[in-house]
Amino acid sequence: MASRADARWMAAALALAERGRGRTAPNPNVGCLIVKDRRVIGRGWTQPGGRPHAEAMALAAAGDAARGASCYVTLEPCAHASPRGPACADLLTAAGVARVVIGLRDPDSRTDGLGAEQLRGAGVEVAMGVAEVAARRSMAGFITRRALGRPSVTLKLAMSLDGAVAMANGSSKWITGPEARAHAHLERARHEAILVGRGTWQADAPVLDVRLAGFEERSPRRILLSRSARPDGWETVATPSDIATLVDIDYLLVEGGVQTAAAFLSADLVDRLLLYRAPILVGDGLTLPDIGLADLAAAHGQWRLHDSRMLGSDQLQVYERHGRQRDRELV
Repeated sequence: MASRADARWMAAALALAERGRGRTAPNPNVGCLIVKDRRVIGRGWTQPGGRPHAEAMALAAAGDAARGASCYVTLEPCAHASPRGPACADLLTAAGVARVVIGLRDPDSRTDGLGAEQLRGAGVEVAMGVAEVAARRSMAGFITRRALGRPSVTLKLAMSLDGAVAMANGSSKWITGPEARAHAHLERARHEAILVGRGTWQADAPVLDVRLAGFEERSPRRILLSRSARPDGWETVATPSDIATLVDIDYLLVEGGVQTAAAFLSADLVDRLLLYRAPILVGDGLTLPDIGLADLAAAHGQWRLHDSRMLGSDQLQVYERHGRQRDRELV
């Protein structure tokens, strides 16, 4: 049975999992802690490219002290062997851990309950579903790819108080201040790829790199939404739904162009909204075009506020897609 201490340790494991977000596809970004006598003796998170797994890293750090310890892992330990490494359920059993606390059951059919079953069969105590909602959010890219066959999509919009994303002539540098722009670069580092539309590519020639000290190597792949352009150094998709064909991309950030934003919203392909609101009024500015909404009543209940904070003088609001159909798809 899970305790308050279990919830605290799992929260720490989830924080570790964030270190791998946007770098581990096609594997999930998992965090793991090995705890003994109320002290952390090993910690790990999934490494770039998906290996080593979080459990392997944490067990290597703990060494022989892992015997009799508790393991906190955000996703059920894998039960299937791979040419790239042993199954984590086998590693935990061999290490002699006494208890494994799991955030989320693995939706991969090769594990899906089998990891926990194997551990129990070896005499290990298992608790499943601790901080499950947070674990599901932490691995949204992996879950969305499994459930919907495409990356998890975040749409970023910087706008004025009156909803303008640019001036009437298309100028948008800079609606928000330096703190908000720095946060946007942090978000880039948490995604495997960034997508912009052809209009943004032609008008701005965006580099789309990460310009934060220490994070430069985490600049994501660049995707262009275009039926004809094939620029060097870019990958292209012809339509929003074609993002399903992108390989090793579980987290996609859509950044540029009101037409592109509207196309993804109209296709119901946005899972998360990043809204940066600047305390300015633009007046006759560019706003989102038609997104296919036929009835105002249908707009309600689709988005749920997850986070809100001030970034300098700008306000960040993070919304997650909500609704009974989407909730069923991602269960």
